[in-house]
Amino acid sequence: MLDYDEKRNYIRMEIDCEVTYRLANSSELHRGHCSSISGAGVSFTASQPFDAGKAMEINVIPKNSITPPMTAFIEVVRSTQLDNGSYEIAAAIKSIKGN
Repeated sequence: MLDYDEKRNYIRMEIDCEVTYRLANSSELHRGHCSSISGAGVSFTASQPFDAGKAMEINVIPKNSITPPMTAFIEVVRSTQLDNGSYEIAAAIKSIKGN
């Protein structure tokens, strides 16, 4: 097993890429920025807060073509307002959508 300091089941990877997201029962697509991802969760910035428990679909769009995009169904854990007025959304990955 890998040796790392975080007390998590999965290692969190810092990333820098665009995301699109939408509420589960909505067709309204929004854009944000993904800052970290792990096997169990994701963190991204959004222009508005979302209540804990909200179901969403997110599409992580890598900057290079070597890594394929990932679409996942997530559940919001928390929204934290940042200094610039945007919100950091922390969410649990519930399932990954296949092609």
